[in-house]
Amino acid sequence: MSSVTTPTLSAKLQFHSPHPAKRGFLGFRRHPSRAITSGVRIAMLKQQSPGGKSDVDTPLYLGIDFGTSGARYALIDKQGFIHSEGKRSYAPGQVGDAADWASSWRRALFHLLGDIPSVYRPFVSSISIDGTSATTLIIDRKNGELLAGPFLYNESFSDALPAVESIAPANHTVCSGSSTLCKLVSWWNSGGSSGGPDTKVLMHQSDWLLWLLHGQYGVSDYNNALKLGYDPETDSYPSWLMSQPYSHMLPSVRAPGAAIGMVKEDVRSQYGFSKDCVVCTGTTDSIAAFLAARTSEPGRAVTSLGSTLAIKLLSKDRVDDARFGVYSHRLDDMWLVGGASNTGGAVLRQLFTDDRLVALSKDIDPSVPSPLDYYPLPKKGERFPVSDPDMIPRLEPRPESDAAYLHGILESIARIEAKGYNLLRELGATAVEEVFTAGGGAQNEKWTAIRERVLGVPVRKAEQTEAAYGAALLALKGAAV
Repeated sequence: MSSVTTPTLSAKLQFHSPHPAKRGFLGFRRHPSRAITSGVRIAMLKQQSPGGKSDVDTPLYLGIDFGTSGARYALIDKQGFIHSEGKRSYAPGQVGDAADWASSWRRALFHLLGDIPSVYRPFVSSISIDGTSATTLIIDRKNGELLAGPFLYNESFSDALPAVESIAPANHTVCSGSSTLCKLVSWWNSGGSSGGPDTKVLMHQSDWLLWLLHGQYGVSDYNNALKLGYDPETDSYPSWLMSQPYSHMLPSVRAPGAAIGMVKEDVRSQYGFSKDCVVCTGTTDSIAAFLAARTSEPGRAVTSLGSTLAIKLLSKDRVDDARFGVYSHRLDDMWLVGGASNTGGAVLRQLFTDDRLVALSKDIDPSVPSPLDYYPLPKKGERFPVSDPDMIPRLEPRPESDAAYLHGILESIARIEAKGYNLLRELGATAVEEVFTAGGGAQNEKWTAIRERVLGVPVRKAEQTEAAYGAALLALKGAAV
């Protein structure tokens, strides 16, 4: 396993008063066997002094996001108003052991709990946490000792791929070197199977962080467990996985936002939480970010325009195809189908400064199609909607006008986005009808107009995009069951 850096923490907190601005709705579709919350309104709120007296006398719901670069919390009420939020950012330190990441996550979790204003903590009714997909730890359930890992979300264990491909169906989600199952098989085959009485259990990042709060080993959710091989359609592990010698290490699986148990007494007494505060199962960071955007109908989608371009579409039908990195997460009785391209903001950053992007965008007429045909990539290789590890970036010919050049790049990225949604449709997903936008690209109104023309559907900026907010909505869901 490759070496990783040891993060240090820095804090940034925001406190809010209950003064609403724009509002929206997040609806969860109801599965016959699952009671869930719907129609949650959200609002961005003005700041108040942390020393001010709280007028909260209603239950609050805590969501914590553990992303790739730091942790963030959001505290909301039943109407979705944000009462407090804060974050702990990671800063690169010295290269150290992978276990340093686990220690850093633990510190960040308890720092964030301490960052919540003390006047709010007795009113926290439930807690949920999201984490990076396929980040994996092996734990001894006898004493909680970390036996292996964390194996990070982007680490590939190609040595296990032949073994996984020999047991899994063709093009299955686990048939990727970075899947959770490949990480488990690689560890198992390299000595993990040895030892005395087997008390080893696999836990995802958010499973482990939630365990620190509730104390029950081996409880996961069907979003995190997807890349382990769990079948969310049948609500079970498949027989080809359960027949393996490491199957006893697989966690039990529940729906995201399901109540697990009460906050442990030592945590509750230290931070002043109520004895009735419930810990709920979590999800992945990308799913939590989708939930924050409050899209609830099939055909609604979220495009994230950050360093890369990622799309997620709510579909009536499940679509999985490892050839393109396409897989479906279950959201109650629907499916969240996703894919990610290597194009995106990283290419723009290679060519223009932020100020230059703003200035050049003013000279673009988004109603006029650009004749330039590019395939903007930061380096060789594409994964979706074309799977070609040898694809070369195409950013020529370059016109004399920088504004025309930027126009061509933005429109070409929009075409890739459109091809992505078209591919999902060809693979069997619901056709896209409306797109919400998250990430830095959502700020560029000219680009939004270009994308709307190219996609042929309404495109607008998502009002909420923080994964911590989506995790808070899961906490609200769990408290309502």
